[in-house]
Amino acid sequence: QVQLVESGGGLVQAGGSLRLSCAASGRAVSQYAMGWFRQAPGKEREFVASISRTLGTTYYTDSVKGRFSISRDNAKNTLYLQMNSLKPEDTAVYYCVADPSVALRLRSGVYAYGGQGTQVTVSS
Repeated sequence: QVQLVESGGGLVQAGGSLRLSCAASGRAVSQYAMGWFRQAPGKEREFVASISRTLGTTYYTDSVKGRFSISRDNAKNTLYLQMNSLKPEDTAVYYCVADPSVALRLRSGVYAYGGQGTQVTVSS
């Protein structure tokens, strides 16, 4: 199995940028479809971005397209989420997730592993 630890969250003004990291241990990230979800106060957890296990194909929810970028560094065994042009509505706890199956399954909210989350707060 794989253990996931997120970092990089914080407080930023609207229009600013943050880069989230998800360090994996136990297994190589290249063996998993991986992604990011977020959960704002009083709301359900929602899908943000994913990267497939084999081809590295990326997919984003509409609200972050053109602003966020997901990537994976196999040598560092780390997943990233570069977030630019942040908006107050991006405020949430961001979770890194992984699943040995296909990214489509992960995007639907079914995944085997998840981290503890990192808080992102965007002020207006």
